[in-house]
Amino acid sequence: MADSKKGWEPLRKPDRRGPTTQSAFSRLAVAHVLAMAGDTLVTMALAGSLFFSISPSAARGRVALYLLLTMAPFAVVAPFLGPILDRTPSGRRLILIAGAGSRALICLSMAGHLQGLWLFPEAFGVLVLSKAHMVTKSALVPMTVPDERELVTANSRLAVLSVLAGFAAAVPGVIILQVGFLGGPWVVRLAALVFAAAAVACARIPKPTRTTTPAARVLADEELHAISIRMAATSMAVLRAAVGFLTFFVAFAFRASGAPSWWFGAVLAASLGGTLVGNVAAPPLRRFLEEERILLGGLVLVAVVGFGAGRIHGLPGFCLVAGVTGVAAAAGKLAFDSIVQRDAPDAVRGRTFARFETRFQLVWVMGAFVPVVLSIDTGVGIDIIALGCGLAFFSYLGGIASAKHRRELEQQGQAEA
Repeated sequence: MADSKKGWEPLRKPDRRGPTTQSAFSRLAVAHVLAMAGDTLVTMALAGSLFFSISPSAARGRVALYLLLTMAPFAVVAPFLGPILDRTPSGRRLILIAGAGSRALICLSMAGHLQGLWLFPEAFGVLVLSKAHMVTKSALVPMTVPDERELVTANSRLAVLSVLAGFAAAVPGVIILQVGFLGGPWVVRLAALVFAAAAVACARIPKPTRTTTPAARVLADEELHAISIRMAATSMAVLRAAVGFLTFFVAFAFRASGAPSWWFGAVLAASLGGTLVGNVAAPPLRRFLEEERILLGGLVLVAVVGFGAGRIHGLPGFCLVAGVTGVAAAAGKLAFDSIVQRDAPDAVRGRTFARFETRFQLVWVMGAFVPVVLSIDTGVGIDIIALGCGLAFFSYLGGIASAKHRRELEQQGQAEA
């Protein structure tokens, strides 16, 4: 464009931050969808193998062993993955690529061992890499959105896409399993192909450009345990413990009462439906509620509905509490992830996610252990869930008020100084 005083000037390059950011998120979403589809296929193949011979209908001791097994991948991920993620932002993309490629190779080997002992270390490796993918994905999301206010929406889209990817992958998986001469081995081979495609998709994610100076890294370590993250983590831990408790409480309650097997399927469907609703509802809620308020709402929802469901006997009460717990846990997790992505410095974001995911899995196992080792009355069990969430609600509410008062006093002191 000509300027009468300065003459002709070269055109400036258009601002591409918006399209580039959108492209980064869309590419991360494609990679995540493929990874989740591959995990679904592996789970379907393992369902008829030795790996899932431990089930809720087995002896309590074997169920306890299964719970310990679910904890093991996080014990591996937390100490090593977090520091690796935080050394360099570009390392997060490389971990996604390596994780997807490694799962493709493991699945090719697993296809020949579905009924053998080698299945256990191979399945364990897939679980570890799957957890590593989830932690790394969460650490990458802030680099793919232009504004922290869009974090809940971004996390929600990835969560909903994960559910849809699972359903989409289940269709060919079921078809292959129903074909007698194919079965589980070919489901795992299909998973290997999907993971290979995921590795290619991960390689197309743009390299992060943000860096952290050593001084910022020191400050980040000091801010790792920011009060907002600690309070949110405590509330999220209560919701995760409620999910673990409810899962095995329902299984043993139905087993003790001789309920038909489809009852458990109905409760599972209610839980999955609630999870989908929570993932879809969180972004609209974020338009007029902060992440902390979404977590508070999830806690009070479970507390109020849970106390009512405890008075309803049979399948309807279980479905009701499973549905609202699914809504609260899903929306709460999106809110918590956004709080960490918002408040945790980039220099330690990877280890923050790894550390808290390990703690959440631990409390899930602790919650599940209670109905495994104790026989609890139906109404009492649901009341325990409601009471725990109610106490967490008041604790979180008081913590937020205390933190706000502390900030006001600090600002007042600074103004007087």
